[in-house]
Amino acid sequence: MKIEIRVSGLLDVPRTLQRFRLWGEDPANQLSPGVFRRAVSAGRRWRGYEVRWTGGVEAPRLLVSMPRERNARVLEAALGEVTRIFGLGLDLEGFYGAAAQDAVLGHLVPRLRGLRPTLAPQPFEMLVGSVCAQQVNLSFAYAVKARLVRRFGAAIEMGGHTVYGFPEAERLARARVSELRRMQLTTRKAEYIVDLARQVASGALDLTALGGRSNEEVVEVLTAVRGFGRWTADWFLARHLGRGDVCAAGDLAVRRAFEHFYNRGRPLDEAAVRRRAAAWGPHQNLAVHYLLAGRQLSAAAA
Repeated sequence: MKIEIRVSGLLDVPRTLQRFRLWGEDPANQLSPGVFRRAVSAGRRWRGYEVRWTGGVEAPRLLVSMPRERNARVLEAALGEVTRIFGLGLDLEGFYGAAAQDAVLGHLVPRLRGLRPTLAPQPFEMLVGSVCAQQVNLSFAYAVKARLVRRFGAAIEMGGHTVYGFPEAERLARARVSELRRMQLTTRKAEYIVDLARQVASGALDLTALGGRSNEEVVEVLTAVRGFGRWTADWFLARHLGRGDVCAAGDLAVRRAFEHFYNRGRPLDEAAVRRRAAAWGPHQNLAVHYLLAGRQLSAAAA
């Protein structure tokens, strides 16, 4: 089955998806030239799908295909993921209007036109990935997460390619800490992942329900979970729920971007970054991602 999505607004697909190859291979989100592959779970069944694209930034079209799949529920689940992964629900035009009033963003937007930050489609996957990324560089975090996915995920064959469904909470809840340690996770990180999986699998923690809670409530719930602090909660709000009025000011890369563009490289603390970002109101999330992408452009030019 194939469905075409005509995107409303601008979308630079290669730039939007480049994070899936920027720091290493992601077996659960496979990006190749001209095609993105992933597996989706619906009704306890894993099915692979792929997305191809045509058109430029001005008039992009996404073609979602699921070979030999006729189940409407599975297709709906895949389309829901595609909408999030390609950032189709983000208010890009509103952000561009606000960015025109800012000297830095006004300069970056034409260079990054059509960039839509990808949203993690599944909350458990987002949180496990955040544990892998705690206090390490992203290349190492991706390598560790890839080992986890291959060991505990569901392998799906798609036209000569193997894509992995991200490990389900029930599977990781039964994992031993020693197994995760062999993947170069620290003991504490391994314990955090197993504890999180057990809470989700038992129903004690309903991650899906967080979508209906306020930012403050989401932060309160997540920071009560062992191993998760404000850094994780902010990125969950920004990169899973797609909340616009969020700035992950505790993130070192975010602070460095603010320092580079707004403070001539001089240090800024978390509170100062939050105050600066608050001026963008509902566009903070997009502004932060454009600053991060702009910082990468500056580093590449240097």
